[in-house]
Amino acid sequence: MDADEMDFPTPDSDVDSIAPETLKDRIDDGESVTLLDARMSSDYEEWRIDGENVESINAPYFHFLDEEIDDAVLDSIPDDEHVTVLCAKGGASEYVAGALADRGYDVDHLEDGMNGWASIYETHEVTDYDGPGTLLQYQRPSSGCLGYLLYDGDEAAVVDPLRAFTDRYLADAEELGVELTYAFDTHVHADHVSGLRELADEGVEAVLPSAAADRGVTYADEVTLTTDGDEFAVGSATVETVFTPGHTTGMTSYLLGGSLLATGDGLFIESVARPDLEEGDEGAPEAARMLYDSLQNRVLAFDDDVLVGGAHFSDAAESAADGTYTAPIGELRERMDALSADEDTFVETVLADMPPRPANYEEVIATNLGQNAVDDDEAFTLELGPNNCAASQDALTSDD
Repeated sequence: MDADEMDFPTPDSDVDSIAPETLKDRIDDGESVTLLDARMSSDYEEWRIDGENVESINAPYFHFLDEEIDDAVLDSIPDDEHVTVLCAKGGASEYVAGALADRGYDVDHLEDGMNGWASIYETHEVTDYDGPGTLLQYQRPSSGCLGYLLYDGDEAAVVDPLRAFTDRYLADAEELGVELTYAFDTHVHADHVSGLRELADEGVEAVLPSAAADRGVTYADEVTLTTDGDEFAVGSATVETVFTPGHTTGMTSYLLGGSLLATGDGLFIESVARPDLEEGDEGAPEAARMLYDSLQNRVLAFDDDVLVGGAHFSDAAESAADGTYTAPIGELRERMDALSADEDTFVETVLADMPPRPANYEEVIATNLGQNAVDDDEAFTLELGPNNCAASQDALTSDD
């Protein structure tokens, strides 16, 4: 049974809850934060809240079910600091926090647990964007997912929308006084469920790379298929299709307003794509060579001042001054060793130390192909956890 579906005894002490956004603000403000994660150790090791100013302790909830809690467990929890307890959905953490409060600890618990954390979706303006209109970057801290909203005049377009936030894009467009005209996917994602079809149901023109549809997309007749060099007008801004296969055979970037290249999972500001999620280990070497060609002959062919904005960021990424995870191509060229390596070295480096594949990635891919039908709750659960769509950062970036 899921810990959050259990009937826990009622502690004597009432404890306050803290909203996920409030916890995120505390971490961003540099406050020292102590977290007690009451999930099972396997879940904790796979995915947790981290940060330079975050002390994270794992003590699974079952340690607190007995009236006498083991001294070693209590000794691992500081009694002279404020502690926020969290779990998957908020049920177990409320009980654990109450049990600790009964023993004199200064505690609260995270509202809705890691599910609440995964519901945070922030917006930052890309201030170095110098094309027509305004460009926003969406950031999902729990998984590192990034998306983009370009708007100009009375029109807007979103790149790499998440199904969990379909309503958010529509609400943001309404608040800005624009019509959400287009929704673009860069490829068939493996780490999150796309919102492309849900936005199409709301009257938005959904755009998918033709090569991505060739992987077996079941709804290709419901979307606009795009190929290299196609252009879409958003007010006076232009979204241009730039075919950049490698991470997948359909991987496509979009040049937004001539100023930012939304590279999907092809290139990130701290790493390059992993090449094994479509064809597995056997097809990874060929995909890595395809990625090398895309980076060298398509991405790096743009001027040095064109910004790169990927579909993800990791803990190794450092945000720009405006809070976005973007960087000029020239800067990436200088500090990312993988971009100056020869082809054989690049392939060897990328394949040498890839992280674990994203959680549920095969089912997520099937869902995004339209071959697997899930409801909103199932879709949200499928994508919980780290994205892991990049190759390891080791040896990819210079220490200079």
